[in-house]
Amino acid sequence: MTLTHADATSLLREPRFELMPFDSFEGQMEQLPDGAEIAVTASPQLGLDATVEWSERAAARGYEPIPHVAARYVRDRDHLDEVATRLADAGIADIFVPGGDREEPLGEFESAYDLLTALDDLGHEFAEVGITGYPEGHEFLEDDTLAAAMERKAPHATYLTTQLCYDPDAIAEWIETVRDRGIDLPVEVGIPGVMKYQRLLNISQKVGVGDSVRFLRKTSGVLGFVRQLVGSRGKYTPDGLVDGLAPYATDPEYGIRGLHIYTFNQVGDTEAWRRDRLGER
Repeated sequence: MTLTHADATSLLREPRFELMPFDSFEGQMEQLPDGAEIAVTASPQLGLDATVEWSERAAARGYEPIPHVAARYVRDRDHLDEVATRLADAGIADIFVPGGDREEPLGEFESAYDLLTALDDLGHEFAEVGITGYPEGHEFLEDDTLAAAMERKAPHATYLTTQLCYDPDAIAEWIETVRDRGIDLPVEVGIPGVMKYQRLLNISQKVGVGDSVRFLRKTSGVLGFVRQLVGSRGKYTPDGLVDGLAPYATDPEYGIRGLHIYTFNQVGDTEAWRRDRLGER
């Protein structure tokens, strides 16, 4: 496959941006393009209330929010019914359903599958429903367990969003594996935004992205990594990752629908980088 500028451009033109529902949300949102898709995470400290509230505000401002309805943050079916009703009333048609990173569930939902089937039972239908994909596996779950879980969830979903990964080849190989298992859901590829290397490495280690951190360091060897770090003034930019994904962007066998940018509420630098790549500055 041959890399073309058009392939990279297609990935960067209309990505979705992930924001965390903290006090900085509004200021970060205002730096995004009008009408942008905003994935709103669930916070262990703030619970789902903050996710729903910021999603409602974003929708009222003309953005397209994708709230994370994390299974382990939902108390019971009444709570789920309340959350889903509020989102529907706000005109939100797209939700993302992860299991959630609480060690112990808040209520009766242990997994994303439990919550997805409960949504069906309650009669809530969203036009788009996303589930998680792990190109490098999960820190605590075996690959066979992840594959079985995806197979159960896939009939209730319309797309996959991948966990943070820095290695385009690992992402492509993972998609090939998923397709070989008969799952043809389109993929939103999760990539990091622009931020200081040390912050990004710390975040990556916390979310268990070990192989990708090693990939980042070994891409051009340790010396090359240090030079890259110094030359970039200590900031990571996902140019290499986007360019590595570009050959697959328009290949229907991979079904890459777009990019999901993990901004970690550092929108300004990421959006400036994206616009520069598109020649809009």
